[in-house]
Amino acid sequence: MKIQLALDRFRIDEAIALASSVEDYVDWIEVGTSLIKEFGMESVRAFRKAFPTKTILADMKTFDNAAYEMKLCFEAGANVATVMGAAPFATLEMCKRVADEYGGHIMVDLLNVPPEQYHQLARLTGVKWCYHVSKDEQEGQGKSATTLNIADCPMGIQTAVAGGITVESIPQFKRRGIDIVIVGSAITKADNPIEAARQFQSAMDNEKTMS
Repeated sequence: MKIQLALDRFRIDEAIALASSVEDYVDWIEVGTSLIKEFGMESVRAFRKAFPTKTILADMKTFDNAAYEMKLCFEAGANVATVMGAAPFATLEMCKRVADEYGGHIMVDLLNVPPEQYHQLARLTGVKWCYHVSKDEQEGQGKSATTLNIADCPMGIQTAVAGGITVESIPQFKRRGIDIVIVGSAITKADNPIEAARQFQSAMDNEKTMS
């Protein structure tokens, strides 16, 4: 299981400084949607330059215009980019095609995708799925990823989970076979982000030892 650090609602320099402080405790670094919307591809380029050996994910949440947006991401240095699972299937196919051309990867965001549609998404091989509880659902309705139903994921698909992840929830996601936990405010808004990130890594290591 890997830790993906999600960085949103920062200036680029603030986000890079925070990521630098916890770099030893996280595996992937996510250039969040708000960063990309506010600062464009310069945010992705800046992270690629600052973290040349890290996996960089551009959280584009693409819904259309797939080829153009995916090329922007991968040419800026992203290793992974996101597309919404609720987008037209042609959009998902185009994202995958461009990712393959650049040697990159696609993460399909399942936000608001009903489980009965998963069989269609499963036609797209070699991608990652992200089970996601939105920020608005977290803040407005008190929901978190611990309530998500991930039982319908086909075998062989790498899975990520996002939305209110805490250290205490790590054992649950390990048991449920999640490959990547996406952690944002539990680290970025902590009084001591370095200690918070260390605790997440410690929880991961404990689960590895127990498994």
